[in-house]
Parts: sequence; structure tokens; C-alpha cells
Amino acid sequence: MYYKSKPYKLFTGLNYTFLLVLSIICVIPLIHILAVSFSGKAAANANLVGLWPVQFTLDAYDKTLANENFLRALWVAVQRTVFGTALSMLIVVLAAYPLSKEKRQFKRRNLYTWFFVFTMLFNGGLIPFYMLIQELNMMNTIWVLILPGAVSVWNMILLLNFFRGVPKELEEAAFIDGAGHLRTLFSIYLPVSLPALATLSLFAMVGHWNSWFDGLIFMTDHKNYPLATFLQTIIVQQDFSKVTVRPEDLENISQRTVKAAQIFIGMAPILVVYPFLQRFFVKGIVLGAVKE
Repeated sequence: MYYKSKPYKLFTGLNYTFLLVLSIICVIPLIHILAVSFSGKAAANANLVGLWPVQFTLDAYDKTLANENFLRALWVAVQRTVFGTALSMLIVVLAAYPLSKEKRQFKRRNLYTWFFVFTMLFNGGLIPFYMLIQELNMMNTIWVLILPGAVSVWNMILLLNFFRGVPKELEEAAFIDGAGHLRTLFSIYLPVSLPALATLSLFAMVGHWNSWFDGLIFMTDHKNYPLATFLQTIIVQQDFSKVTVRPEDLENISQRTVKAAQIFIGMAPILVVYPFLQRFFVKGIVLGAVKE
């Protein structure tokens, strides 16, 4: 009866309306960027493009995909995202499993947990961090984009809370059958934790793909820039001397259309991956929210 009442229906209708309006507000900028990328030079420079291309053309995408600097940055971003996400999730899983155990099973659990939490609250600062990277000879290498952020303490805490919600009977049954901790982790915990793993993997992927600051300060050679740093350089800093198209190419196309094409291509991989993880993401977004 409660779900059929007028106040509940009114509340539900207002919620749907609010979420619909919010979704439209989020999608409109993406549609505008896509329309600009397909528009002609005159229309783009005159700000005549709205949500539909004007003077439809693919020149911006042709020039972007023929730009060696852009393709190189895209490849660096793909490498960083794939290897960075895989390494981060491996470390997070191997750390979260023992820390999810009860104190009688892992006596120093709290000590190690607070050790990780301490790194979230305090750090040495940017200058000592930069000096450390130099001493480790990681400047201008792909590893400087992967290793410093490989241990995500926040993701580890979320996953260990999810592991604590796994029924203990499953673990006990595995131990009775002769399984060890590694077998239990990979055969019991990981299969039932797919929503959490998919959600945290998505967080890690988006973090690596969108990260630009580390590439800017640790890559002295612009040829090693990941895609996010590449886009930040030409769009925010307006530095076209290193990473944009040749001046003669701009006779027929606009810088605005080229930027829009590059931005949309940069968004495309995450937009493509998300639908495959959506069904897990909806479940995993509440991971750790319910405690016994």
C-alpha cells in the first residue's frame, strides 16, 4: 500500500525528473563536442555549432589520426591504463584478503591497516617525491606513470570491507576440502566479488586514463606524454609548438574542431568499456555499505 500512495508516486516522479534533467545536463557537453568535431572550419570558428554538426566533415579526425604525436600519446595512455590497472588490482586483492581476516586469524592486522591508512593522510610532498623519482632513474619511462600509484589504499579498504561480507561458511568449506589461502582467494573470494572488482577496476582505469599531472612533471620529452597530458598541453596551456597539427593543415580545418576530435577520441575508450561493466558497477557501487 505504501508504494501505491500518492506521496510515494509524487516523490518517485520528482526523483526521475531530477535525474533525467541531470543526465541531460551531463550529456549535452559531450554532444556539443562531438558536433564541433564534425563541423567545418567557418562554422566552428564562428561558434555556430550547437548540438548538430554544421558543414559536416571528417577532416578533423583525418588530421588527428594522422598526427604521430597524438597516436603516440594514445598508445602510451593505453599501455599505462592496461598495465597500471592490472598491477593495481593485483596488489589491492593480495593486500585486502589478509587484512579482511579477523584479529584471531591475523594478530597484527590493525597495525598493517593503520600503516596503509597513514600513507593516505601524510606524504613527503611533491619535491621529495620528484627527487626520489630521479634517484630511481624512472624519469621519462612508462613505470613512473604506473608504479607510484600502484597501491591504492582507498580501493584496498573498500575491497577488504567487501571481503568481510563474504560468508565465512564458504571459506571454511574450502579449508575442509584442503584448499589453502591462495586457492580460497582465487576460487572463492574473487568469483563472488566480481561487482566489487569491476567497480574498483573501473575506478583505476579512469584514474590512469585521466591522469595528466604526473606525465607533465616526470616526462621531460613530450614524445612520452600520455594522452591526458597531451590534451592538457594543447587545450589548457595552448602550447601548439610540440604536439598539435602542422600550421599548413589548419588552412582547411579549425583548431577548435581538431581539439574537439582529440577530446572525443580521448573519451571514447572509457565510454566503450563502461557498458560492459555497468551491471557489475551498479551492484559494486554500494560495496562496503552494509555491515553486520
